[in-house]
Amino acid sequence: MKLGKITLDKQNIFLLLLILMVAAGKLIPFRDEYNQYFNLSGFIDWGIAAIFLLYGLKLNIKEIVKDISNWKLHLLVQSGTFLLFPMLVFLFYGFAKDTVYYTTWLSIFFLACLPSTVSSSVVMVSIAKGNVTSAIFNASISGIIGIVMTPLLMSFFIQPGQENMDNSEIIQQLLLKVLLPIILGLLLNPVLKNMVTKYSKIIAEFDKLIILLIVYESFSEAFTQNVFASVSPVIFIIIALSIIALFFSVYEILKLISKKLHFKREDVITATFCGSKKSLVHGSLFVMVLGIAEDEKVLFLLPVMIYHSFQLFYVSWLANKIEKKSEMTKI
Repeated sequence: MKLGKITLDKQNIFLLLLILMVAAGKLIPFRDEYNQYFNLSGFIDWGIAAIFLLYGLKLNIKEIVKDISNWKLHLLVQSGTFLLFPMLVFLFYGFAKDTVYYTTWLSIFFLACLPSTVSSSVVMVSIAKGNVTSAIFNASISGIIGIVMTPLLMSFFIQPGQENMDNSEIIQQLLLKVLLPIILGLLLNPVLKNMVTKYSKIIAEFDKLIILLIVYESFSEAFTQNVFASVSPVIFIIIALSIIALFFSVYEILKLISKKLHFKREDVITATFCGSKKSLVHGSLFVMVLGIAEDEKVLFLLPVMIYHSFQLFYVSWLANKIEKKSEMTKI
């Protein structure tokens, strides 16, 4: 029982730290001029790369090859990301069409078309003791599929802008921050795996540190650019309630399907966590790729910002709760 209490305290501390990061983003936001003293974005980038390097050190080629055969899980995650999400939002198209709320609906549909986030998906699955190998595979492949699927889905409702961003930049970031570190970790696996296993608790804390910095950086940018100030309270409430309802709808549907398919506990965690995530990084890039008007960019980014924050808060709490249950069953 003592172990359970310790885990619960750690959970509360981490949630408190998440709230403090939001407050810090408002009260002492990180500004561009601070980069001359400390490059926060660069540190986060290296941190994300380090996380995947460490995951690579924990894995081996046989596990990855074996996991590719877990096609039902992979198909469910990608279907949830690129089919279920857009379909649920599209159900309300008829209500929003030809009304003043059409752009608001389109901004939420834009969120629904985005790929899954990579770093937080894998980190949360790891905390909850899910199938990390499948999480890495699905989070990585989601970004690649999104390069095609997101513009394709949005093209039914908006015309591409004249100034298109080179999608090779997205691929380059995915390769440098995710795939390359994992491959390097796999190559170093025989030499360093025992050391990583020995210091696994410290590594878990490093994962959480990067999540906290991502929250701080995201909210700093939102507050310094007045993302929230240019949107009316009514629109803000509509967006917030819509995306929370969207999250729980997708999460529960994926959970139901996973159990109907008789997935193992670890695979259910991976399916629900990875399939219900959306990427703020890809959202920011695709706003430019799709050529959305300058005066509408804030509205398109707002649902992504709110969803990104909500998924970090709620899924962090949920991951720690699942971890607690897992440890309590071992007592």
